[in-house]
Amino acid sequence: MNPRRVVLGLEYDGGVFCGWQSQPCGGGVQDAVERALIPANGKFATAHAAGRTDSGVHAAMQIVHFDAAKERPPETWIRAANAALPPAVRVLWARESPADFHARFSALRRHYQYAVLNRPHPSALRRNFAAFCRAPLDEAAVQSGLERICGRHDFSAFRASSCRAKTPVRTLHAAARRCGEFIFLDFYADGFLHRMVRNIAGAVLEVGKGNKPPEWMEELLAKKNRNLCPPPAPAAGLYFTGAEYPPHFNFIPPPRNAKSGAVFFPPENG
Repeated sequence: MNPRRVVLGLEYDGGVFCGWQSQPCGGGVQDAVERALIPANGKFATAHAAGRTDSGVHAAMQIVHFDAAKERPPETWIRAANAALPPAVRVLWARESPADFHARFSALRRHYQYAVLNRPHPSALRRNFAAFCRAPLDEAAVQSGLERICGRHDFSAFRASSCRAKTPVRTLHAAARRCGEFIFLDFYADGFLHRMVRNIAGAVLEVGKGNKPPEWMEELLAKKNRNLCPPPAPAAGLYFTGAEYPPHFNFIPPPRNAKSGAVFFPPENG
């Protein structure tokens, strides 16, 4: 029997994993998912993800596909995988897909959201799920700083030294919004460089604090020198929120982000 391609929608707490990608120690999200699929599938299957999140980075809508050796109803894949997965990972939905679908290579755009708790004192409840900034952040300044780097550019200034991408050129869209005590930074692009979102977030928060003018983001971009940027923002605030695909793959739900009005957790005083 020819294998059937199955697509899963996952959410996970990245704080307990070494990133998405499989690790020799077995501590990647990919390792956990592949182990969990064996009981229902009857054999090992490689899980391919839309976005390879780093250690500590979360996912609100990770898109994953694998080639199944057995035919199962979608609900069976969901229940069987969730029964075997650790509590920090959950399958939200499952669909059978055409053989030409690929979670990573079919994606047109990927979406991320960065969450910042902006108040005088840190949170006991949000410490692993949002960055913390004590200094008041100017939402308009953050938005202006992001606008300076939107569009198609060479993003070498925000590229990690470990990045293996063939080109640093990407087309980026970004926006900021406040929701109670939180500032959310929403990003989507045709592709992201290694640690690109966290590097941008680390820089634009300096703008929001008033330490740098919005124009500084444009200057960093033009100089293409990562050493001129501040450290990356903490991994705890970053969420992979989904991917967009060509219209004929209409079985994939839209990304969970500002465009769809989603907020992953309400303000603590809400």
